[in-house]
Amino acid sequence: MAKPQKRYVCQQCGSVSSKWAGQCADCGDWNTLVEDAGAVVTPFSARHNLQSGGRPILLSGLDTDIALPERLQTGIAELDRALGGGFVEGSATLIGGDPGIGKSTLLLQAAAKLALAGKGVAYVSGEEAADQVRLRARRLGLGNAPVQLAAATSVRDILTTFGGSAAPDLLIIDSIQTMHSDLIEGAPGTVSQVRASSGELIRFAKERGTAVVLVGHVTKDGSIAGPRVLEHMVDTVLAFEGERSHQYRILRAVKNRFGGTDEIGVFAMESEGLSEVSNPSSLFLTSRDENVTGTVVFPALEGTRPVLVEVQALTVRLASGATPRRAVVGWDSGRLAMILAVLEARCGLAFATAEVYLNIAGGYRVTDPAADLAVAAALVSALSERPIPSDAIVFGEIALSGEVRPVAHGALRLKEAGKLGFSRALAPAAQAEGGAIKLSGFKDLPRFVDYMLGR
Repeated sequence: MAKPQKRYVCQQCGSVSSKWAGQCADCGDWNTLVEDAGAVVTPFSARHNLQSGGRPILLSGLDTDIALPERLQTGIAELDRALGGGFVEGSATLIGGDPGIGKSTLLLQAAAKLALAGKGVAYVSGEEAADQVRLRARRLGLGNAPVQLAAATSVRDILTTFGGSAAPDLLIIDSIQTMHSDLIEGAPGTVSQVRASSGELIRFAKERGTAVVLVGHVTKDGSIAGPRVLEHMVDTVLAFEGERSHQYRILRAVKNRFGGTDEIGVFAMESEGLSEVSNPSSLFLTSRDENVTGTVVFPALEGTRPVLVEVQALTVRLASGATPRRAVVGWDSGRLAMILAVLEARCGLAFATAEVYLNIAGGYRVTDPAADLAVAAALVSALSERPIPSDAIVFGEIALSGEVRPVAHGALRLKEAGKLGFSRALAPAAQAEGGAIKLSGFKDLPRFVDYMLGR
């Protein structure tokens, strides 16, 4: 039989190489390739002999009747919204976020609500002792919830405990990077250990119908630590975002096999734990009695939820020869450079001699391309010192040709703005009418700039 070949796995991105190298060829990080002692690569000839004894698989048609999966509603509306209606029985959910952002607090609150509703819930912590979890529960006012607690890191011990007839409805593992499987060698947190531990826990979820939640650490760039394949293995990936210096947190569904993606839940961190925010638009809007230059309200869309945010811009003229600075918070800096280039090339506005500062109020991060026109409006308002009316919203996508293109779900954006008291909208000309809101449409950016400058 041919000799098995060793393989080396990158601890940062999870890519596999047949030889060790100082730098990973995929992610470019140095000294991250580690020999995967728990697995060897079997040559093709050996694999071919093994496959000859396989069993035929059962095939079925697309028209086969299936029952909708049962869901465990946590009673936390914002969490259930992000999940698409609650945890699905037999599913695996991965939730990641920065340290101290509130992942454990949110899951403990959800576990307590489900336990009080009569569901079997187990919380296994690999980072804290059971007494530490109890103390946190008491601070949150959840000390009487019948949640089963354990402090363990061995996947075999966890599955032995819950593999009998007393399998819980919800099993929380905090965190997957601390778990250890004795089926392979390696320290907890390595790529091979995270992959093996997750595989065993996900298999347990599918076989027993238990909803398993895995808490994941994140790297310095915000991605889930460990192998990239972990995000492919689970059914749902939730990202818990926010600055620890800010009160508000956003739970974003990045992947969801049982619901829509890009849904968000908004929470506020308080002394009693995380509280739901039913009207997030009120968080990101600044109350002002008079018009201010460089300030525009933009109706962003997160999944099916419109959220009104405030776009703020500031321009500062520089002396001749000085290098202007571009600073962006909450938006893509590359997108800002594109908008500035279009404003200069198509509209004749001079931003080359001015410093530009752009901020999305409230710590919110915008990825919606419909923010292009709002950003352009804020920049023009700051440069010309002409304020935009406080009862107006602005949205639309800008092409490199200067065309203002329509965006998706315009009716939802206008409806949300109408509920909050806005009476007019500056939007693409091809956008649908907004009902009670007066809609001013523009085909291209030069006409929009002329309107703002009163030409």
